[in-house]
Amino acid sequence: MTIQPYHTALVTGASSGIGAATVRKLRELGLEVHAVARNKERLEELAAETGCIVHAASVADCTAMQKIFENTDIDVLVNNAGQSRTGNIANTTEDDVDALVDINLRAVLQLTRLALPGMMARDRGHIINISSIAGHYAFAGGNTVYHATKAGVHSLSQQLRCDLFGKKIRVTEISPARVETEVFGRLIGDMEEAQRRFFAEYDSLLPEDLANAIAFAVSSPQRMNVSFMEVLPTMQVVGGLNFAKKTTGTP
Repeated sequence: MTIQPYHTALVTGASSGIGAATVRKLRELGLEVHAVARNKERLEELAAETGCIVHAASVADCTAMQKIFENTDIDVLVNNAGQSRTGNIANTTEDDVDALVDINLRAVLQLTRLALPGMMARDRGHIINISSIAGHYAFAGGNTVYHATKAGVHSLSQQLRCDLFGKKIRVTEISPARVETEVFGRLIGDMEEAQRRFFAEYDSLLPEDLANAIAFAVSSPQRMNVSFMEVLPTMQVVGGLNFAKKTTGTP
């Protein structure tokens, strides 16, 4: 059974983690789902499992993304694809800055730009942006550029609701804390070490938790817009305050 009035969805970063879980959930709800990611092999496995339609391409490839919207009316856009890096702005590289901005922010802006004309013409649609608590809180050890791009996604989500005032197009921002995905393994280059360091002794969120949150927002009555959802593990808290001691001779 299709979630009225939605019929189709596009999910980015769909080859693993939150994206793959979201594809599975939206297919369960009866939507035709277009899955976008660079890993063609994983996408084909997901297609065999769920019946989704795959697009093996980078979200940073505007030409490839535009072709999807030219051929399909997308009702639900899930901007999930993202990258991170270790380090802060003082020790990052030019390539790291460009990669994070390209995937985490520029691609979200471009996909939203491509999706909106059709949604506005049909007067129906739902844009779901997966941001991060890193876009709302500063904490030691976080990558500066990652924080900045996720803050941009938060600002975009807020402004979109103003831009779409009077239209039956909903905007949802979902801001998760630590989720047990492959991103940590990619950061340190060792999946087993990441599992031991970040997850073995902690109750973290699972990708399915975020997929269920997305499904809740999408399947809510049309009169209702779940505008912002912050999702944390029960045993995790955000925020904090640190003071550095004065060095000798500091007035």
